[in-house]
Amino acid sequence: MAKLTKRQKALTAVDREKFYGVDEAISLVKSNATAKFDETVEVALNLGVDPRHADQMVRGVVNLPKGTGKTVRVAVFAKGGKADEAKAAGADVVGAEDLMETIQGGTIDFDRVIATPDMMGVVGRLGKVLGPKGLMPNPKLGTVTMDVTKAVTDAKSGQVEFRVEKAGIVHAGIGKASFSEDDLKENFRAFMDAIIKNKPSGAKGKFVKKLSVSSSMGPGVKVALEEIAGA
Repeated sequence: MAKLTKRQKALTAVDREKFYGVDEAISLVKSNATAKFDETVEVALNLGVDPRHADQMVRGVVNLPKGTGKTVRVAVFAKGGKADEAKAAGADVVGAEDLMETIQGGTIDFDRVIATPDMMGVVGRLGKVLGPKGLMPNPKLGTVTMDVTKAVTDAKSGQVEFRVEKAGIVHAGIGKASFSEDDLKENFRAFMDAIIKNKPSGAKGKFVKKLSVSSSMGPGVKVALEEIAGA
């Protein structure tokens, strides 16, 4: 009989029909992350919303207490003292019209965009470029602000943005497989708390319909919703 690969063993270790408690689910995901790189641990949710309606949009940010394990590159649109402040806070790219022209030329080497309010006239010209990539600054997400130090620090220290997609799906990374189980659980709970707090007024019936966790290359593990307060 042919020897099972690590991936095949991982697939057989998870019962696809079973709903696991949070602790067991995260333990399974961690033990089945066998790739040669440090896999991202991801959460996927099916929500009972239709994001085509404004009152059913789910979008927000959450500061993961144990960080993401990722290096986040941040671009800031600012001038003068605020540009200096952004650089001092650790922003990777800082500029104004020159940064706009760089982006229009096809160079996007960052993961988050922050802007001071006075720069939104410039940033607005990039809507068709940044919008589809989920990079457009938004005051509700804290990425249009005069407090660029806090915005840059938050972005680099474990802040995760989430947004529901067309089919009512939200997915986000909550850490790395190298994290301890306790750290992953803490991040998971912080993420789920943020989702529940962002339940829109137009959501009717059951809010969280399905929930699973997985690693980048590992099998999905279904999570029992009974453990999720407010789901």
